[in-house]
Amino acid sequence: MPSNGHPTSRTQTPIEVASLSSGHSTPSDRRRRRGDSESVTPHPAAPSAKRPRTSASPAPLAPHSLPLSHSPSSPTVLRYNGSMLRVQNGPVSGRPAAKKLVIKNRRVDGPGQKAQVETYFDATWEQVSVAVQAMLAEQPVPMPLDRVCRGVEDLCRNGKGEDVYDKLRKFCERHLAEVVLPAIKKEFGQDDTRILVAVLAAWKTFNEKSRLIRSTFSFLDRAYLYYQTDCLQINDQMIKQFRDMLSRSANRLPDGRQISAAAVDGICSLVQLERNKDSRFQSTLLHDSIAMLHVFGVYQKWFEGRFIELSTRYLGEFASDRLGMNLESYIRECLRVLDEESARCDGYNFDSSTKRMLLQATRQTLLSDHADKLLDMTSFSRLITSNEVASLSGLYQLLEFADMIEKLKEPWVEYIRSAGLTIVHDTARSGEMVTRLLELKQSLDTIIREAFGSDEKFEWSLREAFSAFMNDRKKNSTYETGPAKIGEMIAKYIDMLLRGGLKALPRALLTGGKERQEDDADVGAADEEGELDRQLDRAVALFRFVDGKDAFEAFYKRDLARRLLMDRSASQDAERTMLAKLKGECGANFTHNLEQMFKDKALAKDEMEAYRQSCTAGGYKAPFDLQVTVLSSAAWPSYPDVRLTLPPVVSEPVERFDKYYKDKHSGRILTWKHGLAHCVLTARFPKGMKELHVSALQAVVLLLFNDGEGDRPLSYAQISQATNLSDGDLSRTLQSLACGKTRVITKHPKGRDVAPTDTFTFNARFSDDRIKIKINQIQMKETKEENKATHEKVERDRRLETQAAIVRIMKSRKELGHALLVAEVIEMTRKRGPVDAAEIKKEIGSLIEKDFLEREGDSYTYLA
Repeated sequence: MPSNGHPTSRTQTPIEVASLSSGHSTPSDRRRRRGDSESVTPHPAAPSAKRPRTSASPAPLAPHSLPLSHSPSSPTVLRYNGSMLRVQNGPVSGRPAAKKLVIKNRRVDGPGQKAQVETYFDATWEQVSVAVQAMLAEQPVPMPLDRVCRGVEDLCRNGKGEDVYDKLRKFCERHLAEVVLPAIKKEFGQDDTRILVAVLAAWKTFNEKSRLIRSTFSFLDRAYLYYQTDCLQINDQMIKQFRDMLSRSANRLPDGRQISAAAVDGICSLVQLERNKDSRFQSTLLHDSIAMLHVFGVYQKWFEGRFIELSTRYLGEFASDRLGMNLESYIRECLRVLDEESARCDGYNFDSSTKRMLLQATRQTLLSDHADKLLDMTSFSRLITSNEVASLSGLYQLLEFADMIEKLKEPWVEYIRSAGLTIVHDTARSGEMVTRLLELKQSLDTIIREAFGSDEKFEWSLREAFSAFMNDRKKNSTYETGPAKIGEMIAKYIDMLLRGGLKALPRALLTGGKERQEDDADVGAADEEGELDRQLDRAVALFRFVDGKDAFEAFYKRDLARRLLMDRSASQDAERTMLAKLKGECGANFTHNLEQMFKDKALAKDEMEAYRQSCTAGGYKAPFDLQVTVLSSAAWPSYPDVRLTLPPVVSEPVERFDKYYKDKHSGRILTWKHGLAHCVLTARFPKGMKELHVSALQAVVLLLFNDGEGDRPLSYAQISQATNLSDGDLSRTLQSLACGKTRVITKHPKGRDVAPTDTFTFNARFSDDRIKIKINQIQMKETKEENKATHEKVERDRRLETQAAIVRIMKSRKELGHALLVAEVIEMTRKRGPVDAAEIKKEIGSLIEKDFLEREGDSYTYLA
């Protein structure tokens, strides 16, 4: 028994123990055995889930069956501490009966006993209330907490749960109003961050107190509040009370704001301190404050809208202050802000909706409202020209984030067209046109790959822009030949690559850039061939943009013939690889004549082998090794005939081969092109013997100095009469032998140019460390007339092809309207080059004059 004389929950309920008797039993005994005794009821600590017990009256305890040892058949009654034990026993079916413990509620009869119970409840609550006050005041609890817990349990078990809950709620409200609220208001007058610090500190303290109270009143939570639909549990109730204290109108600060509004402004001030890199920023305070709002469940209601409002204002001021920056700096600042705002939302547990709204405000304020700055053509062009890949990547990211990436295509295309036309129109550097175009495309490809993430839209825009400015006849009127000039220059660029290899290539175009320049000395043959192949691919990619491919074909054919005849190709494999690339790009018809050139070279080799065998069989031995290449006139370019009188030692083997070939191939005519021939002469100088690799014209002139004494001068007229060379060919030949780096003859008087009054003598003092010396023929630069003639030939061929296309179409259709005929002709001749509708109309008129067509109104009829 407790020392205070009051019964506890362990002694207030009588316990009756009864055993089941064997043999004869009363109806009440049988009911008890079946479990349907009127004294068997549910335990109040475990009420039914369907019908929770809320009555204040005590509920009877459920019976508990316990086995007991065998006892005499007659009942025995025992009393202990106000409880009665009754034992019944007896055999059942010839064996000892089982024992059963039945626990029943104690009946409270009489006013004295009721008063005693009420006194006990009051004393119990008095102890609980003292403990609660000590917990809220952060003082030691004067009694053991387990006694407090049992007291709460006794009160709840006996219908006092509602009173306990209500009194606990009032205790908390009084504590918040009298202790917590004044402590928070005391911080008014400082900045909002101090208010936030006070609120957060008060909440942490109150939360610690509520944690102890919840554990003490756990039975109230589990056995009473858990089943009440109109009451919050202790934790939720205490959170609600603290939250209501912050937002209650009666608790406003002297400036009229609610405490909650001041705390939210304090959070926003913390964010602003971090944005300004202020040392007063406290990351832990911001993190805990956001967590507190989430616990209160008022994050969106109190904080989100206010934060977005202040952030939008800040971003607007930020953008206005930086409008004077250049584009690179503005891009860096915008990227920094985006990264910091996103990291702040993630690091301090901001809600995803806040992050989305904040980034949307950033996008609108910094990007959409200032799109004219981001898309400024001058600034954008400067970024590309300076190759600012990092800034361009940032610009792409910003515009993609703002859904304005499509707007970047316009300045992108405009820059490409402007830069391309500037290169094409620069007549002073026309020889560098293709190199500069390739450098431009290479830099743009790098930007697309590294800055634009290999975006296909920009790759497609690049191709369209290149094709537009390279084939624009109106804007490419700088040259008389128009867009055909670009095709001509591409052919010359490829000729430079195939003649000189990588040595003729600008360093900027080498794969690997500066690193490749440093390691250039270590590049092997395989690497050089691979690099040459890559450069040819780039040239073909540029050639792909050209619509007028006939001009390219004419100049490429001429250059290829020179390389094959003069053996000037850097690599035969590269020649055949380039031919395969062109065949894949333009088709077999385009490369038919080019392939025939390689076949002629192979047939000429076989022909010379057969000729040597016939000479050996006939016992003829030529004074020198003769090599003749027979070319088919249809496949090769036409070359001018050069009048040249060959020395007898050369003319006799040449005439012998001419007779052999005509006898073998009757009906064929050989036309000797001496201007394309080259020789190897063995020259004996006083300081040593040398092998001179010269052209046929140079060889004929040098052989004149074998006659007579070596120091006897030959005049210009004497050399002209002996060789029968024209003035232009003779002047260039003499200049290469007497005025170049290798001067095997001496001109009198000295000078760079050759005049008809000059005389020439053998240079007996010539010396050179090399045994084999190549003396290049001074080539006459391509004149405007020759270049124009080539383009005129291209135009004639194009006209003939256009007429042929018209005839083929009309022959199959018999009758066709003008518009349809023009459209079909353009489509059929597209691969060879663009043809204007006016040119097609002109060719139609020419065919009408030739009686191929007849006009009837707006349609044509085929006549032939």
